[in-house]
Amino acid sequence: MRIAKRMSRLGTETAFEVLARAKELEADGKDVIHLEIGEPDFDTADSIKEAAIGAMRDGLTGYCPAPGIPALRKAIAEDAARRRGIDLSPNRVVVCPGAKPIITNTIITLVEPGDEVIYPNPGFPIYESMINFVGAKPVPLPLVEEKDFKFDIDEFRSLVSDKTSLIIINTPGNPTGGVLGKAELEAVAEVAIERDIPVLSDEIYINIIYDGEHQSLLSIPGMAERTILLDGLSKSYAMTGWRLGYGIFPEEMVEHITRFNINSISCTSHFSQYAALEAITGPQDHVQRMRDEFLKRRDVIVSGLNDIPGFSCRTPGGAFYSFPNVKETGIPSGELAKRLLEEAGVATLSGESFGSYGEGYIRLSYANSVENIENALSRIKEFLA
Repeated sequence: MRIAKRMSRLGTETAFEVLARAKELEADGKDVIHLEIGEPDFDTADSIKEAAIGAMRDGLTGYCPAPGIPALRKAIAEDAARRRGIDLSPNRVVVCPGAKPIITNTIITLVEPGDEVIYPNPGFPIYESMINFVGAKPVPLPLVEEKDFKFDIDEFRSLVSDKTSLIIINTPGNPTGGVLGKAELEAVAEVAIERDIPVLSDEIYINIIYDGEHQSLLSIPGMAERTILLDGLSKSYAMTGWRLGYGIFPEEMVEHITRFNINSISCTSHFSQYAALEAITGPQDHVQRMRDEFLKRRDVIVSGLNDIPGFSCRTPGGAFYSFPNVKETGIPSGELAKRLLEEAGVATLSGESFGSYGEGYIRLSYANSVENIENALSRIKEFLA
């Protein structure tokens, strides 16, 4: 069978590969502590589950509008507008099965072969994968440890060219937990407005931020018509398996994104959208409890990592990832992550899984209990000793 050449340009998300290997080891009897997968270890709230069950009992199991049911689009627009202090029309909202389609559909819609796309590095690997897939040139924007994994503004400006057709930012960020500040966002906005470049702002971890208020590019004057906002239910509401994401698009993009939904997925499942509606409009106390628990775990893991010889870890401002510098161990990050899994029974991810600037780091998700985190830290320390 002849496989299309473009498939050779498609990357992957290493977290799922490491998870599969960890499960194989567990099947063979090895005890593994899972710090590799970016998934809250909390259950979806009962009220959200009941909303989906009620919708199914009411017969809402068929097709629905490709951009999402009207009630959910309205709720998303109102929620996003309240958080970001702007007016948003529900007609700008498109619901998808997960947030990844927002990345894919945006890049396919806006980027031509030969274009350049600026994206964070280390960053979520699907950005670079999809840029390569459409035949464009990925232009990595280094996230700097000394700046708590923000980027250098002058370096950002130097990367912009006449071929730049899209800029991607992610705050709070995966894998670093870094949070962009007002200065970085204003620099992106200034360039985007001056050159009329659209920006994909990935804000999937908006509800998991520890210090201060979330700042969004969408709130900056002049950016509403140039920003594609990516968000979803997976991280904030412990709904990863429900596959519910959404984008808020400039109005002229909505028709194209909707048509792409029709061609690729038809629509997002009807009853799951009623679960999303309950998540967004219902009680938010479980979201706050989850964030508070992540904060406690963050402090435990950062303190523990900094106590390990050869490790140095910045305190992440958001998400649920730590991204320690492991260069002083003398072990390349890919080899270290592999040996920690195979020999110490601790599943982590190599920093280079998130781009070339991730070499010398590993990612540990603290979406696990304090007990397991402390056990993992002991295993890592013993392994290195």
